[in-house]
Amino acid sequence: MGKGDIIVHEVDEGQPCLNCGERCSGFTQHKWRNTCSVCKCLRERHDIYNENFVNIRDRLGWKRNDDPSAQVSKDRTLREGYTWIPPGLSSDQIEEYMEQLPNHKIPLVGRPGERYRDVQIIRQLPKQDLSMEYCKMIHSSVEKKEYDIFRELRDSIAMDIGIVQEAPSLSSCDQCKGEIESTDLAVYAPKLGVEMCWHPACFVCCQCEELLVDLVYCSHTKKLFCERHYAEQIRPRCPACDELIFSGEYTKAMDENYHKDHLACHNCDKKLVACRYIVKDENPHCIPCYQELYAHNCEECKKPIGPDYKDLSYKDRHWHEFCFKCCECQNSLVDQPFAPKNDNIYCSDCHDKNFAARCDGCGEPFRGGDEEKGIEGMKKFEYKGKQWHEECFVCMVCKQPIRNKSFIPRDNDAVCVPCYEEQFAQKCSKCNGVINKGGVAYKNQPWHRECFTCTKCNKELAKEKFTSKDDQPYCADCYGELFAKKCCRCSKAITGLDGFGGTKFISFEDRHWHSDCFVCYKCNNSMVGKGFLMNEGDILCPECGRN
Repeated sequence: MGKGDIIVHEVDEGQPCLNCGERCSGFTQHKWRNTCSVCKCLRERHDIYNENFVNIRDRLGWKRNDDPSAQVSKDRTLREGYTWIPPGLSSDQIEEYMEQLPNHKIPLVGRPGERYRDVQIIRQLPKQDLSMEYCKMIHSSVEKKEYDIFRELRDSIAMDIGIVQEAPSLSSCDQCKGEIESTDLAVYAPKLGVEMCWHPACFVCCQCEELLVDLVYCSHTKKLFCERHYAEQIRPRCPACDELIFSGEYTKAMDENYHKDHLACHNCDKKLVACRYIVKDENPHCIPCYQELYAHNCEECKKPIGPDYKDLSYKDRHWHEFCFKCCECQNSLVDQPFAPKNDNIYCSDCHDKNFAARCDGCGEPFRGGDEEKGIEGMKKFEYKGKQWHEECFVCMVCKQPIRNKSFIPRDNDAVCVPCYEEQFAQKCSKCNGVINKGGVAYKNQPWHRECFTCTKCNKELAKEKFTSKDDQPYCADCYGELFAKKCCRCSKAITGLDGFGGTKFISFEDRHWHSDCFVCYKCNNSMVGKGFLMNEGDILCPECGRN
């Protein structure tokens, strides 16, 4: 439909809300806000679209250009498969231009880009900025005059439509600073001069960074703006009704500017000038509406927690500050450690008294810490199904805390290493030191391997042949040297250590021989079991004796 000198094709009434879905029965215009009176969401959050083919000059209220190269017919546009194409381009150039845009922003008929263009026309070129007929807040002659001045200056000085053409020479994109090759397509903004150009995808509003719809731009301080954001550089815009403010009197709140009667409760429209209010989801609410819509009910007293009270919360449960108490002792838990149990909350003392695990040593509970106050929780030591405080886990002998030191279990108790070695460990018969591993036993006495040595030469006897004399161990060599009989023939000791089976020897008149050494001193024949003669201590067989 058209009002005044612009043509608008927007369809909004009854359109579904993109936020609320089925919870909204369809867009119904609030009497003065830019919102739906049903769901209170912004108008632009509904599925608004343009009913007919939109010629952007009609939307702006500009006359159609008489230059055929500067306009494109509806038939040509749709024949190319788009809802808009830049004027003055061949079909191949149109494809080259569109290929440089993001896929979801290409205005192909029946594709996401068609919807994107509709949204941007409505968003970037708000109808209330283009014609006074769509404004509800312009009443006085002064306001009307200011509006006309704004529009006239904007249209003559700032707003224009970009031109797409081949770059005559190597150029630089004013947005990304990248190169634009000679004969590549570039966008030019006549209001900013021929020396500035952009890649098609870089021709965007410097504030919202959206593609400038149908190449409509406004220049301000040598920058590109969409009309919406250009207008907000010149005039304040009321966030409630989305209209520019042309009156000299308006309200500033929440870093925004409002028409003087538009700072109102988002829910009930109560005027909030000189009243207390609470901001929720960027919208102001009067105190009663805030309590009704958003205040939590206290877990203790079941009453709403209003804005005048602190709302203390824990896991989606809420309390008044004065209701946040231990369910047993009723002491306040504000800024105090607490613990939940069976839907109740307890102070740390009551929780420990009733529920905390207890030490098997002293019977007292294990208490938690308080991170905010820098209080560490108690350490717990566990062993064989029992648990102790750090200072209660002690050695059964010396009663000193074991803490993180090694210990040795004995029955169901723990013994520190020094006490175990002193009281229970085997000790070496020689050095009296504790035998931790690898000891040997001799005559039921324990020895370190390195301590079990020959009494005379100190040679280690582990895995060696040895014997004893007067309960003292000796190696074979030392035993033979010190205590064994000597063979009268070879002068070596006669011992039983060579094979542990005993060594055969011959004795005669306090003289001794190895069996192998008991031979005739002349012919060397064995005399074992034979008769023999003695000749001045030498053994002779009967035959050698006769000779």
